[in-house]
Amino acid sequence: MVSAPVATHPLQFASDNYSGICPEALEYMLNANSGDVPAYGDDDWTQRAADTFRTTFETDCEVFFVFNGTAANSLTLASLCQSYHSVICHELAHIETDECGAPEFASNGSKLLLAQGSQGKLDPAEVERLITKRSDIHYPKPKVISLTQSTEVGTVYTADELIALTGLARRYGLKVHMDGARFANALVASGKTPAELTWKAGIDVLCCCGTKNGMGLGEAILFFDRSLAEDFDYRCKQAGQLCSKMRFISAPWLGLLETGAWLRNAAHANRMAAYLEQQLRQIPGLDILFPRQANGVFVQMPPPLIDALHRRGWRFYTFIGSGGVRLMCAWNTTPEAIDALVGDIKAAIATLA
Repeated sequence: MVSAPVATHPLQFASDNYSGICPEALEYMLNANSGDVPAYGDDDWTQRAADTFRTTFETDCEVFFVFNGTAANSLTLASLCQSYHSVICHELAHIETDECGAPEFASNGSKLLLAQGSQGKLDPAEVERLITKRSDIHYPKPKVISLTQSTEVGTVYTADELIALTGLARRYGLKVHMDGARFANALVASGKTPAELTWKAGIDVLCCCGTKNGMGLGEAILFFDRSLAEDFDYRCKQAGQLCSKMRFISAPWLGLLETGAWLRNAAHANRMAAYLEQQLRQIPGLDILFPRQANGVFVQMPPPLIDALHRRGWRFYTFIGSGGVRLMCAWNTTPEAIDALVGDIKAAIATLA
């Protein structure tokens, strides 16, 4: 029996979660694996990582590290809300569609109120409608606006768009949470500084990308309003998110930040997505669904073509963000992988014709 040829490129554009650990994060994690150091974050690696975040974001923020994004979002929202409060988010928000009720669970019942908005972005008028819809005691009181940067459909909030939403929050006494699972990708796309795209624009708390940016695991939570972080360390411990060997989360973060790899990784992923979009636009019958601004391309494909690509071994999601196909690029995506996908798309279309 002749064995199947070994693929020379990864057959996936499903997620940047599929990618391995980037060299800089791995190097720092290996460097941290030397001798014994204090546990539970009382080590030099964690202190250095936290201080580097403060330098990078130009502010004395409170910094916490947890294992994953769902925990980061859920515990942060729980710290901003009581159980009788509500969180306003986009109808496509990850906290609504892909976290299995974790924000409600962590907060003992804070309700998510879903707002609409084009291109995955919250519409301030729609947000204000939800804030002012009711004020009686029978309705969960709006307390937080949660937005995703970049959005679930790959678009990026401008600083002015953020200021419009945070200004609205201030007017009505709400706090603003940013789900930054792909914050670095939004940052390099915007041309702004980390400070300009967060606390200077009125963001109270950022859950910052780690896993999708080249780490093996780990997210950072930055409280720009330090008063909101009171007892957050206890909340992390209670939720099983206080890592005993914290240096193995914080050291890779330090590797990303000190070397600049977090921005290089994001810039590379964005460039690959731009190249992928360029190639797809040249294929008749495919429609780009949203402006490609970060590292994801959303495209409408005929179902037979989707099936044909799946049979050829390609992996991608069709249920995230829209009714089309999401093709996600990562820090290690190559032009050769994109060329292979585009070639298979063209070949499948010719077969189906």
